[in-house]
Amino acid sequence: MKQHEPLTDQKNKYSTTHKELSIGNALIPVVALIVMLFYNVFFVFGDDALSGSNQFILLLGAVVAAVVGFLNKVTYRHMIDEVANNLKTATAALLILLMVGALAGTWLVSGIIPTMIYYGLQILNPTFFLVACVLICALISIATGSSWTTSATVGIALIGIGETLGVSLGMTAGAVLSGAYFGDKMSPLSDTTNLAPAMAGGGLFSHIKYMTITTVPTFIITIILFLIIGLNLEVSGTPDISDKLEAIGKAFYISPLLFIVPIIVIVLIIKKTPPLAALLLGTLLAAIAAIIAQPHILAQISGVESLDFKSAYKAVMQAMTVETAVETSSTELNDLFSSSGMSGMLGTIWLIICAMVFGGVMDAIGALSRISKALLNVATSTFGLFASTVASCLALNVTASDQYLALVVPGKMFKKAYKDKGLAPENLSRTLEDSGTVTSVLVPWNTCGAYQSGVLGVSVAEYFVYAFFNWISPFMTLFVVAVNFKIKTIKSDS
Repeated sequence: MKQHEPLTDQKNKYSTTHKELSIGNALIPVVALIVMLFYNVFFVFGDDALSGSNQFILLLGAVVAAVVGFLNKVTYRHMIDEVANNLKTATAALLILLMVGALAGTWLVSGIIPTMIYYGLQILNPTFFLVACVLICALISIATGSSWTTSATVGIALIGIGETLGVSLGMTAGAVLSGAYFGDKMSPLSDTTNLAPAMAGGGLFSHIKYMTITTVPTFIITIILFLIIGLNLEVSGTPDISDKLEAIGKAFYISPLLFIVPIIVIVLIIKKTPPLAALLLGTLLAAIAAIIAQPHILAQISGVESLDFKSAYKAVMQAMTVETAVETSSTELNDLFSSSGMSGMLGTIWLIICAMVFGGVMDAIGALSRISKALLNVATSTFGLFASTVASCLALNVTASDQYLALVVPGKMFKKAYKDKGLAPENLSRTLEDSGTVTSVLVPWNTCGAYQSGVLGVSVAEYFVYAFFNWISPFMTLFVVAVNFKIKTIKSDS
């Protein structure tokens, strides 16, 4: 019987059967991908492109890369092996995404998220209205992991309140989006916060911790700017949120005791507990809290009058896995109190898998290493590499019109370049978020810009200047690397 060669020997054999690609050939799949995405978003699907067509475009990009590989005598088996290796590295990220979906569902039905919103709405003050908008939206976005949900619910309410106070719509929208994208960026429940380290090859919580170096100063500057504006702004009237507080209070049992669960999860994160374990415990504790604090919610979900073990189990499992909604007397808040559970994460998981297929084929044919080599030749300094990453993310947000692809494509292209420079993956994942996630809302034809503008009823041109957090973020990441402040290397990675 013929013995199989060791995997390492196979890789060595594969790697020597083809010559190095020219930079022109290496860029063919990338250019083809961008052109296909541009057409797909602008001329066909628009905002619905992420529902599946963009994912398939990534697979078509992989096909283009495979053709380039075949012409360069790269075997099909080698490409499949590299795709498998790529998918293996994403396993933890995919499992974390599923657990994040389960956590979001149980934190809703347990009343944890409604409690955060309830107390957050009470910090409104006419003079400090804009600062309050930032803080409220940041809190809610951290709790929900979604800037879109935050702006479509509380954001709309704050726009209305600001209008009654005589505050510029652009100012209010800028404050709402600054807070919403801060929370989206820093929340472990956010899909982009999970996607960035998955592309860069880092861990979720180490990514979030490393982001504080640029994100916290940017957020503080944002607060100061809105504070200065607010102190010099003439407002009239007092915001009336009593109907919203009443709606939340009637639908949920609200208590500061519910903060025990998120506090435990935060402590576990600080103690460097493995992400899956921390999220799983947070999900289970929230499920117990739901049974204790919100039995009427669980009964409503199960469709029974009185809760028993079977109906409680059914409601909790539904909250963890599929779409769940809790209705209140406020139509403005109802969208906020809904969750898609684990099923809501499948779109992002699908995107990651297709991106890993594209990246795996690009790895196999030597395109990524060739692009990395070219980038290192051009961006000889560490600052040049970071600047190239920022520019690529901004370019993808403008051309591909989607923040997810502004993370996926540069993430795969620059991963090896950062490694070759001896830089820890957190540097890349943070830069992707600082320049890819938050700037998407500043491009009118980007899915994020179009969505936020439509939902808030304020044009991008009106809120652009006041979305301080969003446009300061890429400058902050470049400033931090320019002064060489806490740039994490692979040797210091622990």
